[in-house]
Amino acid sequence: MCALLVTTNPPHQQDRELRVRTLDAGAYRSFLAAHGRASFLQYPSWAEVKDQWRAETVGWELPSGETAGAALVLYRQFPGTRKYFAYLPEGPVADWSDPDVDRWLEPLVRHLRRQGAFAVRIGPTPAYRRWDAATIKAATGPGRQVSDVLATEVDPMGAALADRLRSRGWKRCGGEDDGDAQPRHVFRVPLAGRSLDDLWSGLNQEWRRNIRKAGKSGVQTVVGTAADLPEFYRLLRITEERDGFRLGRSLAYYERQYAALNAEEPGRMRLYLATYQGEILAAHTMIVAGKRVWYQTGASADHRREVRPSNALQWRMMCDAHGLGADEYDMRGVPSTLDPEERSFGLMRWKLGTGGHVVETLGEWEIPMAGPANHALYRAFQAYLARR
Repeated sequence: MCALLVTTNPPHQQDRELRVRTLDAGAYRSFLAAHGRASFLQYPSWAEVKDQWRAETVGWELPSGETAGAALVLYRQFPGTRKYFAYLPEGPVADWSDPDVDRWLEPLVRHLRRQGAFAVRIGPTPAYRRWDAATIKAATGPGRQVSDVLATEVDPMGAALADRLRSRGWKRCGGEDDGDAQPRHVFRVPLAGRSLDDLWSGLNQEWRRNIRKAGKSGVQTVVGTAADLPEFYRLLRITEERDGFRLGRSLAYYERQYAALNAEEPGRMRLYLATYQGEILAAHTMIVAGKRVWYQTGASADHRREVRPSNALQWRMMCDAHGLGADEYDMRGVPSTLDPEERSFGLMRWKLGTGGHVVETLGEWEIPMAGPANHALYRAFQAYLARR
C-alpha cells in the first residue's frame, strides 16, 4: 500500500508564489511604464530590431493577479532542430533584491522549457562595482585592468546575486574582464539631483575647453531625421576603420531600429548631428526609455576634428537628457584596459572626461536546461556561435 503525503505551504508563502505566463503587448508596456527603469533592450520594439529572433513578452504573476516582474524573451532557433536558445537582454525586469532568487528563476526556466528552449541567457540589472573617474585616472598604467583597481563602491545586492546564481549552476558569460553580447563595463553620468551647472563643472578642463572651442568655431548641433541615417552610417564606417573596430551592422539595421523604436514612442531613438560650414562632421544616436537615457553609437569624420564636433554633440545630448528628467546618462561600453598604450584605451579616456563613473555590471549568465540532450545542444550552439 502506498501513502500519498500532501503538504501545503504556509499562507504567507503561498501569497508570494509566482508563476510565469505570456503577457499581451498592452499589459507588458503598462508594467514597463510603471517600473520606469527597464533597459531599452527589454521594450517590445527591440524584438522588431532583432528580426532573426522570435519574441515573447512574459510576466511573473502573484496569486492576486498582480504582475510582479516582466521580460522580453528572444528565441533563436538552433539550425535543423525545433529547439531554441532563449535570451533576455538586460532582463528580466525583476526584484533582484529578493533573496529568494529561485522564486523568480525556477518558474522562468519551466516556462522557457515548455516553449522549446534548450538553454537560457539572462542579463540581471544590478551593478556589481563602481569606480569614480578620479580613481580610474589615477590607476592607469602598463598592463593595468579595471579589475586590478579597488572599487570606489561595491553593490552588496549585485555581489550577493552573483553568488546565488553561481551556486545554482549559472555561468557568467565572457571573460572575467569583458562581457559577451552586452558590455560588462559601462560608463554612466549621474543626472538626478544635479543642475546643468553641476554637469558642466563635472566635466574636466579638456572637455570644457573643447566644447567652448566648438561653439566659437561655429559648430551647430541639431536633431536629425531618418533621412540622415545614410550619412550617419557613412561616418560610422570611417570611424570603425580609424579606431580599429567593427560593429558588423548594416545601414538597414539602423533604419529598422530607428523606425521600430520611434513607432513605439516618438523620440525614443534620436539622431544628433554636428555640422560645420554646412557639412556633417559627427553623428551620434541616443535612446530614451522611462527615466533612463543611453548614448548608443557615435561616428565622426577624419577631417576638421580640431573643431571638436563630438564633444559638442555629447554636451548637447547630456543637456537634453537632463531636460527630459532622466536619472542618468549611460554612455554604454568602455574597455577593461587601463593601459594608455592600448588602442582601445582612447575610448575610456574620452568618456572619463565627462566626470561620470565606470560601472561593472553583473554581466550575462547562462544555463542549459536539464537533460543530456539539452546539454549537448547547448555545447553545439556555443560551437556554432564561435564559428560565425
